[in-house]
Amino acid sequence: MNTYSTYTIRTLLKERFAMKKFKLLFFMSGLITFLTGYSYGQGCSDAGFCTIDSFKPESGDSVASMNNQLKVGAFYGSADNSIAVYGSYFEYNRQINDKFGFDVKLTSIAQNGNDISVFGLSDVFLSAKYKTAKKVNFTFGTKIPLSNADRSKDNLPLPMDYQASLGTVDIILGIGYTFKNIQLVAAIQQPVTQNSNEFLSSLYPEDSELSKFQSTNKFKRSGDVLLRVSYPISVNKKLKLTPSILPIYHLANDKYTDEAGVEKEIIGSEGLTLNGNVYIDYQINQTNSIQVNMAMPFIVRDVRPDGLTRSFVANLEYRIRF
Repeated sequence: MNTYSTYTIRTLLKERFAMKKFKLLFFMSGLITFLTGYSYGQGCSDAGFCTIDSFKPESGDSVASMNNQLKVGAFYGSADNSIAVYGSYFEYNRQINDKFGFDVKLTSIAQNGNDISVFGLSDVFLSAKYKTAKKVNFTFGTKIPLSNADRSKDNLPLPMDYQASLGTVDIILGIGYTFKNIQLVAAIQQPVTQNSNEFLSSLYPEDSELSKFQSTNKFKRSGDVLLRVSYPISVNKKLKLTPSILPIYHLANDKYTDEAGVEKEIIGSEGLTLNGNVYIDYQINQTNSIQVNMAMPFIVRDVRPDGLTRSFVANLEYRIRF
């Protein structure tokens, strides 16, 4: 009897160790894929809604007695046209009761490439989350730009790739649902105003890199819809790994006005971007945690005139609850 009990315990311990080893290998393979992969496209959608708190995978670090949360984050992205992108944000979450909460987020961005370095405040995101059932919630929000996307250099307008914001006021709507351990989110972000960009590639000499950029004079950007599927994996009590698939569909071709004043569609700007994400959450203690998020695209739109092109994005976030 004692021998059988010892054997059983050893077997269970081996199985548990094997499961943890599998999860660790899964995490390492995902990390290597993201760090070594190479592709062009959106590493999410800098239009912003895929980074709203209620649209991200739930980290599971909430404490019932703590209804306030502050977040500070920074990210790096590798963009088209030899442009490096750096950004930061400050965010406040408030849970009013079991059903209702709201979120305020302030973002900024810096772009560097082709002898151009710029920095500016980007957008303010305001959103409210309402839980109608234990597994279903709705999000209502808006994006308010802090820039009109009309930045220029040497009296010449710059392309969208060097603008701090898309310059549009957007309406954001979404729904979330949890099925067993799978988290699902569907959302739409629709501009209700347009920006004041005046960039025409023809304004630049042929030997300028900017002459190769897509013209966006009087730019009219279409909306986006997304679907996020996430599956959190608890490695241990403090560490959680969450792989996520994020398709984003740009609903129609964007438009610009050419030198002759004729409005034209930007063919190929409509379509699908399929992103992969990996979230790594580490719970330092009951009130403090860190999240690392990496993303890259596997399928991209043919043309991306909005300056959102990323081949890779890495984000580091610190959170404190009180």
